[in-house]
Amino acid sequence: MSRLKDKYNNEVVPALIKEFGYTSAMAVPKIKKVVLNMGMGEAIFNIKVLDKAAEELSLIAGQKAVIRKAKKSIAGFKLREGMPIGCSVTLRRDRMYDFLDKLFNVTLPRVRDFRGLPNKSFDGRANCSIGIKEHIIFPEIEYDKIDKVKGLNITIVTSGNADEEGMFLLRALGMPFRN
Repeated sequence: MSRLKDKYNNEVVPALIKEFGYTSAMAVPKIKKVVLNMGMGEAIFNIKVLDKAAEELSLIAGQKAVIRKAKKSIAGFKLREGMPIGCSVTLRRDRMYDFLDKLFNVTLPRVRDFRGLPNKSFDGRANCSIGIKEHIIFPEIEYDKIDKVKGLNITIVTSGNADEEGMFLLRALGMPFRN
């Protein structure tokens, strides 16, 4: 069992029960999944860029990335329906906890001038979205082998009902937020 999952079961669940007054441990919010998404607008003109991005996202997540296709045509962007436009990975269970542990303790401290994540990164349903401008902060990416610095989005989906529950859950797990 991963270190973060142990921490959730032994420390976070009792703290959430005490803070929000849940009657059952099954009512306590938990993390459902983590979605990593990398959109590549350049893939319209050069498909090899998307293959390289999917390979790098697979290295970061430890799981194979799926190529995503455009749902609608947008003439202004020269985009047609069905064209490959990005890649994503959905992490669940143990891989999710391992990735979050690495994100909180290794990756985010490597960000230049990092003072914590903003409290406004929640969507109203206790889900947290983080935008990362440089994917080179992950230790799996070798700086010499990349052709271009790319950004990615990380969405942490929780089973909480309100932002306060999600914020308390992620803060208790070790996610660094600004004060």
